Amino acid sequence: MDNRVYGYARVSTRDQNTDRQVEALIRFGVPEQQIIVDKASGKDTEREGYQYLKRQILRRGDTLIIKELDRLSRNKADIKRELEAFKDMGVRVKILDIPTTLTDFPPEQQWVQEMVTAILIEVLGSIAENERNKIRARQREGIEAAKRRNVRFGRPAAPLPENWREIMEKVRRRKMRPVDAMRVLGLSKSSYYRLHNSI
Repeated sequence: MDNRVYGYARVSTRDQNTDRQVEALIRFGVPEQQIIVDKASGKDTEREGYQYLKRQILRRGDTLIIKELDRLSRNKADIKRELEAFKDMGVRVKILDIPTTLTDFPPEQQWVQEMVTAILIEVLGSIAENERNKIRARQREGIEAAKRRNVRFGRPAAPLPENWREIMEKVRRRKMRPVDAMRVLGLSKSSYYRLHNSI
């Protein structure tokens, strides 16, 4: 059976569009029906489409085409591990944004291709990982800034029952057990403690 060519495209969220990647893969010659798409974070490699492609579809002699290195992962160690795994499987990986992976070097120059590709993967892997770290830092900064503005996260707090303060004073003075307070207030255990902790 002929060696086959597959493509892989990934975006981080369902709101993002894979058209740009898919079009680039098709232009390179990947049949559209042989392009696997994931809409999932690149923080690791545990993505449904990718794992199915790797474990069930690709076999020795096949070629996998991706547009950019960070479509595999945004973690440099993951990128290296995945590329090594494909090499062990006998699957060639071509990355459209790394031209040395696209060229068929003669056997006597194979070491040159591998050396240049390894350097590019190291540099681009570091850039991908750094970009993910920056995204995470910006998310943390945004959350901290929102907290300083007293922005509440999660579900909005339920309104307090009319007799809440009176009942809670009894609980505080140990004149009523929390379980009895829940019954009198008509609250589930989770609602009671959510309100209790939000005050």
